[in-house]
Amino acid sequence: MDINQLRCFMTVAEELHFGRAAQRLEMMPASLSRFIRLLEDDLGVRLLNRSTRNVSLTVEGAEFFEEAGLVIARFDALAVRFKAGKKIGRRTVRIGAIDSAARGLLPQLLNMFVQAHPEADIHLTEDKTINLIPRLKSGWLDIIFIRPPENLDSKLAVKFITRETCVLAVPAGHPLAVRTSVSVADFREEAMIVPERRTRPHSHDLTMNVFRNAGLTPQIAQFAEEKQTILSFVAAGLGLAIVPASFRNMNSEGVTYIQLIMDEKIKGLPLSMAWHKGSNDPNVVALLTIFSRRREELVAGL
Repeated sequence: MDINQLRCFMTVAEELHFGRAAQRLEMMPASLSRFIRLLEDDLGVRLLNRSTRNVSLTVEGAEFFEEAGLVIARFDALAVRFKAGKKIGRRTVRIGAIDSAARGLLPQLLNMFVQAHPEADIHLTEDKTINLIPRLKSGWLDIIFIRPPENLDSKLAVKFITRETCVLAVPAGHPLAVRTSVSVADFREEAMIVPERRTRPHSHDLTMNVFRNAGLTPQIAQFAEEKQTILSFVAAGLGLAIVPASFRNMNSEGVTYIQLIMDEKIKGLPLSMAWHKGSNDPNVVALLTIFSRRREELVAGL
């Protein structure tokens, strides 16, 4: 078992599709399949269920997925630490962020940070919460902006930022596209594109709860993982989607965003930041200080 086999497995486990995983890794599907089989033979356990149409994780595969992610994160962190050590006179702050934070909060926050600390180098990684937390714990990242999980490692500090508002994404030619605002009653019979709960539990649950709170059941046309994929499906007319308001800043041709009126019982998508407790990294301290001092300005419009 080597690190390349782990990377191959992680990519297949994330995509649950050999073709897409092979494309991400720039490999032939047959070579990727061989890598996975060698890994399974080495471990003596089946990690993936395969059929002509579907790929899924076995029970052992799901457990291995979590552990393999930590191993890869530690491996990458080792390389990052030594490479960063070659820089003289400049210190890198390694930031991880979910997609909506990378588009909504961070541009303004980092602009403030750079003005106060022009000597700092910024390395930004955009990924899902489930991938960012292991990278923070392993030391590969210094601070992350995430959807807070139910349970977080006691070694990590977490600070609530805000609840992001959401909008309804509809195809540009949809009858609702001329509206300035809508409620769930206006699109209750529409097909919906819903995020996968495994990787985006908060976004998935928000969509489901918007309907359930009104005594309705969403008509799900498609589950999708990436926000850009969701918006592409919307543009293609496959359904509507509830997305963070910050996605209005994306270049999404063929998609119109409408203000979504939600019941007060349903709160928006939570956004928090997390870092190592007791961290004395000057860049992390500076980011936290800037946010605390200018919080109202930073969260306005999110």
